Amino acid sequence: MRMSSLQLGLIVAGILLVAGVIVYNAWQERRIRRRIDTAFRKTDDAVPQAASGQRLEPTMRTAHGDAVDGVTARGVGVGAATDVTGHPDAAMATTTGDDSSWSPPIEVIEHASVDTDPSAATTYATASPEAAGPQPDRDIECMVILQPAKPLGAGALAAGLHARMGKRLRWFGRTAPGSPWVLLHSATPGEFVELAACLLLADRNGAASHAQLDTFVRVMSELAPMLPAALSVPDVSAETDRAEALDRLCADVDVQIGLTILKQEPASIPGTRLRGVAEAAGFRLAPGGRFEWPQEETGAILYTLQNVRNEPFTVDTLRASATNGVVLVLDVPRVAEPLRAFDQMKLAAKRIAHTLGGDLVDDNRRPLDDAALAAIRQQVKIAADALTACRIDPGSPRAQALFGA
Repeated sequence: MRMSSLQLGLIVAGILLVAGVIVYNAWQERRIRRRIDTAFRKTDDAVPQAASGQRLEPTMRTAHGDAVDGVTARGVGVGAATDVTGHPDAAMATTTGDDSSWSPPIEVIEHASVDTDPSAATTYATASPEAAGPQPDRDIECMVILQPAKPLGAGALAAGLHARMGKRLRWFGRTAPGSPWVLLHSATPGEFVELAACLLLADRNGAASHAQLDTFVRVMSELAPMLPAALSVPDVSAETDRAEALDRLCADVDVQIGLTILKQEPASIPGTRLRGVAEAAGFRLAPGGRFEWPQEETGAILYTLQNVRNEPFTVDTLRASATNGVVLVLDVPRVAEPLRAFDQMKLAAKRIAHTLGGDLVDDNRRPLDDAALAAIRQQVKIAADALTACRIDPGSPRAQALFGA
């Protein structure tokens, strides 16, 4: 039986489509692999030799970006428009449940363990399992080490403890050489033989700039003689490069998922009604203009409920106005168990939609059925796996720092 020209054409088109997908995935693979290699290369490779035999402590920084109009993913978004902060390089995409266009993290998952050295992500926390409490993270913080001439109390660092550098600044001290680090505050007791000033290299406001890092190193250099203390500093240019590389990597795996509840015009949801339903569902109104759902055991925020109109919720606005919809948002990097949190958020969204008489829809205002929600759940899994492959465990202190404002 001979094939018609239409059948032959369809076969050729199918072959070309498959070939195109293979070429595209190969390109994406190489791009992501380079980012991982650059951002999480061995810290020794990025550390210049200290002058006069002084030890030099390396670090890495990153940066995040401006508010993006839309529920984003440094990768995936589902829902009606709302303002969500993300890395500037974050690729904003949407899905209705059957869209698998968000591909970069898949390459991360497939190749991170093959093409990167796990030892490159070593941090003080993993190197000192017996340590209790926060530890410096040399992969995401620029570290300056000070070795005072004699043991010092935290009070001697008053000026440094309260310095403002544009990024989170943490101070640590060791009571003896090689002992676990202790996070320092002005009233921390004890005396310390070694100090570490740690500047976060990135957050969702952007990568630490060359000027910020240069100022950080200069301030520490001015502080050292006052203690007095020997000083070990990293190379500012190398640190700047690592910050930008890490920020680009974070942009590829920054995912926020939104489920929209919409009331068809001209109907609307009175603010007082919305507040009552939200609080009955376990949400609490937060100062940032949104409702937050805290985990009962830990108090950690699992997901939020925001106004679809990009207008903040306050006690006054809820009392005096109405809205035609809300968006439940899951910030994947900041949640310890993203899949469980998504399942909870999905159930909450269905119940709230039913109570308010609204529809659960995607960005195009098409209903989200169970099949679409299952596909979205798979995207959450891909995003969580991508973060883990990049050695940024969802909900971990590292993730909280990198994906915080």
